[in-house]
Amino acid sequence: MGIEDGLWSRSRRAAYAEITQVAMRLFLDQGFAATTIDQIAAAAGISRRSFFRYFGTKEDIVLGDLAVQGELVRDALEAVPLTVPPWDALQEALWKVEGLVGDDETMLKIATMMYETPSLRARSIEKHLQWQRLLVPNVRRRLGSDPTDADDVAADAIVASAIACLDAAGAVWARNGGAADLKELYRRAVESVRS
Repeated sequence: MGIEDGLWSRSRRAAYAEITQVAMRLFLDQGFAATTIDQIAAAAGISRRSFFRYFGTKEDIVLGDLAVQGELVRDALEAVPLTVPPWDALQEALWKVEGLVGDDETMLKIATMMYETPSLRARSIEKHLQWQRLLVPNVRRRLGSDPTDADDVAADAIVASAIACLDAAGAVWARNGGAADLKELYRRAVESVRS
């Protein structure tokens, strides 16, 4: 990588972060549906066309990091010894990833917006399906299965259930104004699925 490549990459990341910050402020102030791409572009000092160089949709601003977080959860799961059972290993990996647990006030606003906006919910589910593809091979190894066995449903079911538990815990947490501990809600959701 040359100096120019590094500078271009840093400039792109800085612009991405700035547009995201401007957009999130607008979303949280006036609501996701009420905020237009044109408003975001104007507030960020860019053209509509430039906006689409960074984001495919408004939803990607809110959930863009979700795909990256899936890779971080996978990496955290890989770091958990294979002797740790799948459910415990998934829980450990989920809570190691920064961004899944953060500033409660901001997280609550974003979670409430996401759970109340159908397009954000749909996009979130898409991203979680990507997580499932990333996590299943490790869980297959934990179960003693062949990581490439496409007919082994057990690992898929465990990972899908763990992600659904995270989603259910997040929905309850947002609905109750963040009054309960998110990790405890997740633990209870997992416990109810496993019983």
